[in-house]
Amino acid sequence: MCLKNTAERFGFVAQGFHWVIGLLIIGMLALGFYMADLEPGPEMLKLYGLHKSFGALVLMLVILRIIWRLMNVTPSPLAGHARWEVVLAKSVQGILYLAMLTMPLSGWLLSSSAGYPVSFFGLFDLPALVGKSKPLHDLAEEIHEITAFVLIGALTLHIAGALKHHIIDRDETIARMLPWTKPTKPTE
Repeated sequence: MCLKNTAERFGFVAQGFHWVIGLLIIGMLALGFYMADLEPGPEMLKLYGLHKSFGALVLMLVILRIIWRLMNVTPSPLAGHARWEVVLAKSVQGILYLAMLTMPLSGWLLSSSAGYPVSFFGLFDLPALVGKSKPLHDLAEEIHEITAFVLIGALTLHIAGALKHHIIDRDETIARMLPWTKPTKPTE
């Protein structure tokens, strides 16, 4: 298994970023919706702390993923993909990257503007982005909530597209992102 991407497939590092960040985001979304209905108390504070720590981790991983992506070749689309599929896939990927940055940044701004620290698993606190501000807090909260739904929509399209390619088209799209498989069909 190659660490770096090739023209045919994603390398192990890109695959690792993809799956780890994907699972973290799905878990964070589930936790976020669960926390929204909690009554104030010790459980809520503990879960908010975990949510913030994992959010900071996601932000760090996404930044590293973007740097890695810029330093590597991106595999070419598979032969036979319609132009609209390539455009849609690239659009959804763009939305995912934007949302993967917006979600943790808006969460960090949300905490900062409320006067609460963002601790990284109790090891250190991230610096506050701004001072306490009700208008900024309300804006950050709105952005955080809207981005959650944008992220859910983009993830749904991303997963649906991958399943379509695997089940209906029976092509190698998913194989290019799985470390234990090896694509056999040529790219464009």
